Amino acid sequence: MRSVVDAIDGDVVLVGHSYGGGVITNAASGADNVDALVYVAAFAPDKGETVGQFNDPSQYPGSELEPESLVLRPYPGGVDATIDPADFRQIFAADLPQRQTRIMAATQRPANVAVLEEESTSEPAWKTIPSWYQVSTQDHALSPVAQRFFAERMGAHTSAIKASHAGYVSHPNETAQVIEQAARATS
Repeated sequence: MRSVVDAIDGDVVLVGHSYGGGVITNAASGADNVDALVYVAAFAPDKGETVGQFNDPSQYPGSELEPESLVLRPYPGGVDATIDPADFRQIFAADLPQRQTRIMAATQRPANVAVLEEESTSEPAWKTIPSWYQVSTQDHALSPVAQRFFAERMGAHTSAIKASHAGYVSHPNETAQVIEQAARATS
């Protein structure tokens, strides 16, 4: 991601959803052309933190993404995971039509489970770059409690939508407005 950011001639607003929040947090660190960060129901780890530590249901209640709701597929050198299609709609996209969520469940991209325990290695960009956070209050993949924690800790401009983890799909206009606010505020 950082090489893509560095190749852009001009101002950049990076947007991250879910694990992508960790990606933009690290990729934008020290990037002079990134003017704003937008987190959409996304992880926002600090240096030394892992994404997995924010899945603790006792500290961050609300997530239903648990080991038994995952389909694990070992491969040489690792293990990929997807959300069990039987649980996908409830966990990821409960506010979308069943037909659409069946397609999303069947086409979801696997994630390497090792990323859950990888420590964030750089000083987080949200400490120096203006940030926006859109909380999905009906999210069952990433706890809304964790989302609010991230937003408060980073001092983000925060908004909330009554949406699942796929709020960017069920509420595209609201999500676009947050991104546009970030772009206008920093231009």
